[in-house]
Amino acid sequence: MKVHFKEVRFQKGAFSPEDFPVPSLPEVAFLGRSNVGKSSLINAFLRQKGVARVSSTPGFTKAINFFRVDHRFFLVDLPGYGFAKVSPKMRAQWKTLVESYLSASRPIKLLVLIFDIRREPDELDRALIDYVKELGRPFIVVLNKIDRLKKSSWPQARKRWQEGLGVEEENVFLASCKEGKGIEEIRKRILQALEK
Repeated sequence: MKVHFKEVRFQKGAFSPEDFPVPSLPEVAFLGRSNVGKSSLINAFLRQKGVARVSSTPGFTKAINFFRVDHRFFLVDLPGYGFAKVSPKMRAQWKTLVESYLSASRPIKLLVLIFDIRREPDELDRALIDYVKELGRPFIVVLNKIDRLKKSSWPQARKRWQEGLGVEEENVFLASCKEGKGIEEIRKRILQALEK
């Protein structure tokens, strides 16, 4: 049965840990490098256009944005990390902000970690996975932009990422927001996590 969310409301943009809303509902957080298609994935998951703003400019999301979905859970959009065209000072502020959120005592049911399948996993990606594992946060890995690769190369790319990040196969999902591939499986997994 397909789930349709009736109301998605922007609750708050947090530029510092003091801005975080008081935990009141389960939370699902989306995190990825700048320009991996995080906003597109959020919009595809919600089946709504323009909830998360899509930009071709790396580092467009500068705050942690909280969206309340059907009075049921918060969808949390975390700033992209990596190659954002911003100052080192701003990058450091974002890192502090994101780590403050991830390590806080919040009802995070699932982290959706998004990567561009065309790239190779690197130290920054592995550090993120290690950090999340250390915190004991449940997570899934979404390899986005599969439409940019030949279908025959998907299994090999998936294996490369799975082994490179040291994650279980059942926690790795392939997706194309452009073509809608893999979105239903990701949605199902997120909803299962929210029910736990």
